[in-house]
Amino acid sequence: MKLLKKNQVIIYVIAVMLMVAGYLNYTTKTADEAVQASSMVNETDEYANIGDARLVSSEAIEDNTINETNETNSTENQVSENTNVTNTTNTTAQNTTTQETSATTDDYFTKSKLERDTMYSQMIETYENILNSSNASETQKQSATEEITKINNTKNSIMICENLLKTKGFENSVIFVNDESISVIIGTQELKEDQIAQIQNIISREMKADIENIHISTK
Repeated sequence: MKLLKKNQVIIYVIAVMLMVAGYLNYTTKTADEAVQASSMVNETDEYANIGDARLVSSEAIEDNTINETNETNSTENQVSENTNVTNTTNTTAQNTTTQETSATTDDYFTKSKLERDTMYSQMIETYENILNSSNASETQKQSATEEITKINNTKNSIMICENLLKTKGFENSVIFVNDESISVIIGTQELKEDQIAQIQNIISREMKADIENIHISTK
């Protein structure tokens, strides 16, 4: 009877030990699984973070590329605009200079013709005063009449010559007559030989002048 009780105690102890061992084994396995799961989660988070970092880096590079491209385009546009402004400024300056030169030339010819015609008008007025003077002799009146006719003929010949020169492409010209000497000023930088010959022929024919008495210059 005592032997039976002793055996039951041994069996009970063994059962308890097996239960404790099983519990410890289960607890250890659960702990290992938890650690492994935690490690996998950390690895997953790490890979996720790496992926996000690459994506952000890619977007940053793309943004930087776009910004650099925009800055380059902006710089090129600014340079182009500055170039256009510079070209426009240079063109405007050149046009202004040309216009000023042309205006100055036109003023010269307009003023010269006005002074010449004023001189002729004053001469004619002087001779007309002689004709109307009771103190003038017949000889003086005859001479005054001849001079008036001569001046009018000269004025008409000058007008014809300047108009003919204009039809030949010489837009600006002025002619001065001093006895037999005739001065012709043409508004151009230079004249070719055929142009000089053309001018001489017009003046010689219309004003009955010798070629050697025709003096041509440019303005």
